Formats: sequence, C-alpha cells, structure tokens
Amino acid sequence: MPTAILTGPPVPGSPIEGELRLLGFDVRHAPAPWDAGIVLDALPSQERVAVVDSRFVGHTHALRLALTDPRFEACAVPGALSVHGPARAALARAAAEPDLHAGTLPDGLAQALQAEGVPVHRPELGPLVAAVPLDARGRAEAEGALAAVDGEAVRLRTAVKSRDGFFTTFCISPYSRYLARWCSRRGLTPNQVTTASLITALIAAGCAATGSRSGYVAAGVLLIFSFVLDCTDGQLARYSLQYSTLGAWLDATFDRAKEYAFYAGLALGAARDGDDVWVLALGAMVLMTCRHVVDFAFNEANHDATANTSPTAALSDRLDGLGWTVWLRRMIVLPIGERWALIALLTALTTPRITFYALLVGCAFAALYTTAGRVLRSLTRKANRTDRAAQALADLADSGPLAETAALTLGRPAFGGRLVIAVVGALALLGTVGALRYGAPLTVAAALGYALCAGVAVGRPLKGALDWLMPPLFRAAEYVTILILAVKAEVNGALPAAFGLVAAVAYHHYDTVYRIRGGTGAPPRWLTRAIGGHEGRVLLVVVLAAVLTPRTDFPVALTALAVAVALLVLVESIRFWVSSGAPAVHDEGEAA
Repeated sequence: MPTAILTGPPVPGSPIEGELRLLGFDVRHAPAPWDAGIVLDALPSQERVAVVDSRFVGHTHALRLALTDPRFEACAVPGALSVHGPARAALARAAAEPDLHAGTLPDGLAQALQAEGVPVHRPELGPLVAAVPLDARGRAEAEGALAAVDGEAVRLRTAVKSRDGFFTTFCISPYSRYLARWCSRRGLTPNQVTTASLITALIAAGCAATGSRSGYVAAGVLLIFSFVLDCTDGQLARYSLQYSTLGAWLDATFDRAKEYAFYAGLALGAARDGDDVWVLALGAMVLMTCRHVVDFAFNEANHDATANTSPTAALSDRLDGLGWTVWLRRMIVLPIGERWALIALLTALTTPRITFYALLVGCAFAALYTTAGRVLRSLTRKANRTDRAAQALADLADSGPLAETAALTLGRPAFGGRLVIAVVGALALLGTVGALRYGAPLTVAAALGYALCAGVAVGRPLKGALDWLMPPLFRAAEYVTILILAVKAEVNGALPAAFGLVAAVAYHHYDTVYRIRGGTGAPPRWLTRAIGGHEGRVLLVVVLAAVLTPRTDFPVALTALAVAVALLVLVESIRFWVSSGAPAVHDEGEAA
C-alpha cells in the first residue's frame, strides 16, 4: 500500500487525511519537518510515497492527479508531491537537507528533485484548486474557491481527449464519459473494458461472416458498440488514472485487431454469397497500415526537431483559427470514429463489396491529403533532426540482415540520393512482379535488387528532409508484393493466407511504433533478424512463388510463414508489455 506523509501540525476540521485514505494511501504524520525524513527511511524503497502539507486545501481530483498517476516517477501540485521508483533515492537525500525544512515542505522537496535532474511532472489543473493557505483569511478564500468549482464535472470533462474526431466528440463522448464513471464506481478496469470491446468486435466480425442481411445489420450495430467501449476504456483510464503497461499494449494493438478482423469477417460473408472480395479486404488493410506508418514516421522524424515554422505549418495554424475548418480537416482524414461509423453503416445497409469500395476511396483520399501536407511541410522548413529521430526512423524501417550487409558493402550515398534509390528499388520490384507471369525467375532478381537498394538507402542516419518516407515506402513494397503474388497465384486460399501474413507483419510494425513512443526503443534486433526484415520477407515470398509447384503449395507456404512470424512477434511482444520494464503509459489513441 502506498504511504502518504502529512507534514506539519494537524489543521482542525481539515478533510485531508480522509481524502488521502480514500485515494488508497496509508497515512503517517510528521509534525516537524525533520520527521518526514525519519518516516521516509522506515518505508520500503519500492513503495510509492506522497508528501502532503497538512494545510492543503484543494479538490480530491487535484490530489489524485498529483499522487496516483503511475506514468511519472515524480509528480507535484502546490502542497503535494508523490514519488516512486528510482526517484525515491533522490527524495530521501532531499528530505535530509536542513535548508528545505522551512516553508512548504512538499514544494521544497519538488524543487530539490528538479535540481538533482529528476523530472517532476506538474499536471494541468485548470479550474481545480490546489493551495496551501498560510493564514485563516487565505484558507477561507481557498475554501470559497473550492466550493465554487464542481470538481466531479471537471474530472468528467477531462476524461475525454481534448483533440478527437467529429463523430467521437459529438456522437460518442457525450455519453461514453458517464459510462466510464459507471465502470469506475463498479470497480471495472480499463483493461476489462478494452477486452470487452475486442470481444464485441470479434462477435461483430462473426456476424458479418454469416453473409446474411440480419448478420450484416447486427455486425454494424455491434461494431458501433465496440467503438463506444473503445472510447470508454481510455476515458476510464483518464477518469481514474488507471494507466498500466498491459493497458498500453492492449489499447495500442486491439484497435487494429478489431478493424482487420472485421475486414476478414466481411470477406468471409461475401464469399458465402458467392462474391470474392478478399483482394479488397487485403487492399484496405495494406492502405490503412501504410497510412498509419506515414503518420508515425513523420511524427517521429519531427518529434524533437529544431526548426523554423514552414509556410505550410503557418497556413495550418491560421486555418485552426477558423472553428469550422478544424472539424472539416479532422473529418476528411477519416479518423477512426468516422471510419468505423462508415463501415458500420454500409455493412448494415449495403454489401461488403460496396463497403470496401467506399473505404478504399475514402482512405486513399485521406492518405493523399495527409501525405501531401507532410511532404510540403518537410520541403518548406529548415530542420536539424536529432540522432534520436534518425534512430527511430531506422527502427521503423525494419531492415534485416540483407539490408545490413548491403549497407556495409555497397557504399553510402548522400542524403538526396538515398530516397531516390529506395523508390527505384521499390518501383522496379512492384513493376516486375506485376508485369511478369507468376513465379517468373526475373522476379527473384528484382526482389534481390530491392533488398540491395533498401540496404543502401538506410546506410546513413535518416536525417534528410524526406527520409521519413522510407518506412512507409518499405511497408508498401512488402505488402503490395504479397498482395500481387496472392492474386496472380489464382488458387483458393492464397488471398486469405496473404491477409494473415500481412496482418502478422503489420502487428510487428505497430508494436515497434508503440515501444518507441513509450521511450524504450524498438524490439530487439534478434527479433527483426529472425523474421528476416522487410527485404528478407519480400525475397522469401518471391522465391516461394518461383519454386513451389503446384501453385496450391503457395497458400500453404504463406500460412506457415504467417504463423511463424505471428508466434515470434507475439511471444516477444507479450513478454515485453507485461514485464516490469515496459513503460506505464496509456495510448491516447490515433486520430487516424
């Protein structure tokens, strides 16, 4: 159990001790400033410790934000500080310093931690009150301000993301926040709600797979309900500050699992009606994943870049000043709320083929719009990208042993030529695989040439203005090659097997993104090498198409490869996300 140390003499009538116990703290008293260090030394080093001034006046949620958020080693508001993990040692040293024993002890300790280089998170309180009044008049004023603000209303409002899509903001969040509070009061956790959302989506996919009109209607309704739960889990995490390593993994990956499982359900349902739309389902998954990689790579490339504001960014800022353009621009990129609403509505009212056509057209337009904007920003700004950004892009590139060997042996061209080499290699691969007959020997040479070009392209740190385009280029080359070969095989099971393989590889790429965002870096190199890297998988699939006869062996080989990749990446991913070393974060969700 975490411990809260109340410093200073008790204040008659103060509810602070009861509020701390309500938040789950065991309360200890330290009447004199030097007593805090004595109490602290007696506590287990692995426990969370809070130091709170007995004169504190504020909302319970302000205390909750400062004292219970697991994402930060040190967190503070005026009059209250919490510390856990490695920062405990710094807190013990600070509590032993006599010059901190005057004034408000928690604030002095927070300043001492910062002086030692320990980052102290200070949450945005908005209208919430958190103060340490020094006299009766100040206390009366603080209590008056406390009574004037509805802390529960603020807590509900801040449970909703400040930046979200139109459909989510106006059609889901107005009631899902209350569902989040209902879940919190009944002891449900965000992970349980996330799992319920996944199960609901899988049931929806099963309904779609029936191929009946009633099944399609039920699938559409259940998909929307799954999205409601998907919003609720994040709002519950923010409402109750229940962030966890497992929750980060579940929330980061289940959205894609739900959506892609629904694609598969639609394809199975269409097949029952005699309509083969597997190529559309796989195309939708390829387009969506590549679009996300564009977003991820651009954001990582510019995460900590020092740059002048580009004219494109300045125009975007001016448009943000016009309220209606903000919502329009959020809608036209077809974020997850709008996308799932579109899928659910068309599933219920039309056919899987029409649903996929609309999805492909909408997502293609959104991808072109967002990518064009990012390219313009990159070309019209001067930026000095950091080593961290270059490493993140290298990790997102997912290069395997072949590319590593090529990078070491074939030279390292200048910044401007590397992207050209990568584009030429990818286009030559796709053009050859698309133009020649299935299994033609020349396709193997094209795949080998692609691997060499990909290796040369990443031979230097990826700090060029457009180097962030390489990861999505590699994703598109790999996924589309698999799609083309599955189509050209013209045998039953090839496209579903290709769907499974792309899904397994895409999971690995999403997992890489969220590990980087958590600050722990990409998956271990042994994993990337074991699954071949993007260029190794491309070469292997092309070779399988060339050497396997009869063609019916190709789906079996793709299925075996999909299972092998899935097992390797899932086992390592689960090991990482449930380990103590994984970051205690909660994914705030992608706008896309």
